[in-house]
Amino acid sequence: MTARTHPFRRKTSLATYQETGVFWALRLFTYVILGFGVIIFSTIIYKGSPAVFGSQRLDTTFPFLHNDFLFTKPQTLHVFKYRGEIKQMSAENYYAFVGQAPDAPPTPAASPATASALSSTGVNASDITDHETYSYAAGGIWPQIVGTVLLVIGSMLIALVLGIFSAIYLSEYSKQGPLISAIRLAIINLAGVPSIVFGLFGVGLFVLAFGWNISLMAGWFTLAFMVLPVIITASEESLRAVPKGFREGSLALGATKWQTIYLNVLPYALPGILTSSVLGIARVAGETAPILFTAAYATSDKLPWELNISPDRLHSGFLGYLEYPFAWLHDFAFHGVNALPYHIYVVSSKIPQNAYTERVQYGTAFVFLAVVMIIALASVLLRIRLRSQLKW
Repeated sequence: MTARTHPFRRKTSLATYQETGVFWALRLFTYVILGFGVIIFSTIIYKGSPAVFGSQRLDTTFPFLHNDFLFTKPQTLHVFKYRGEIKQMSAENYYAFVGQAPDAPPTPAASPATASALSSTGVNASDITDHETYSYAAGGIWPQIVGTVLLVIGSMLIALVLGIFSAIYLSEYSKQGPLISAIRLAIINLAGVPSIVFGLFGVGLFVLAFGWNISLMAGWFTLAFMVLPVIITASEESLRAVPKGFREGSLALGATKWQTIYLNVLPYALPGILTSSVLGIARVAGETAPILFTAAYATSDKLPWELNISPDRLHSGFLGYLEYPFAWLHDFAFHGVNALPYHIYVVSSKIPQNAYTERVQYGTAFVFLAVVMIIALASVLLRIRLRSQLKW
């Protein structure tokens, strides 16, 4: 019997053509979306990598290889002509070049006869022409990187603790009823609320009502509440996926309900919970509105651990030494920071656009993608390790 006359051979019909058309349409849509993603990421990498890797320099100080874009603070770019040669310098290098303090008034032009008295570096102010400045176009983004990492780690820790305990209650302790059904419906609805609404909620509750002002603490709780619905839902599903026999066997051996959950249910649900944390990391790190309203200052370039605590706030003697760590932790938590998405927003819309700021925009976006990928990769690797250790 040949294939042509086989009774079970699939016959060509209108439904066959329709199925083939649907298959190729779905495949085409997938490739189009993938193509747009490749174009976007390629553009960011192509335009952003020179800003990151082009700022490396070698010197005699440890660690010998320095990257100014990653490990320095944002500065104003000075573009000028010096004796006919175009120079580009950061504010720090410019003031060192002209021998002038950053807060000192500009040196007026003078005659060649008095040029030697104009600058300690021997630079004549009259030789500097066509001087222009560009905000946030020089220096680096180190405070923004630190602020982003602190916001992500702090908010995810809060969200995971609250989310896992809420999921344990809903999955293991609660009884089905109108109240629990309403709570689950509210959690599902909160997952679709725009981030700017959470930002306004954070302003009203944490910044104003609690008096936390614009600070890390307000940003942590606002971002944690924003990703809490996703983590609760995913954690509850992970807990329910653990076989019921694990619970029954533990209870039959005399363990309490909490011991059963803590030792026999939660460890096997952790891989699924960490999956939700990966999604939460991407959303927390990429949201600008909640950070703008609750945590970030555009000009906050001081790192949280660079705070100076006034001795007037502390008691004298040994008691003051005991108070210092608590005062430092208080200022650390209630100090405003900057973040990469907010910095991208500022340099893209709040200052005049030019070729110099474009370099910072794409460089910051490139670093932002790298930071999110590194944090998410750490969570993925931890999930893979837990899955390899826990099998049933």
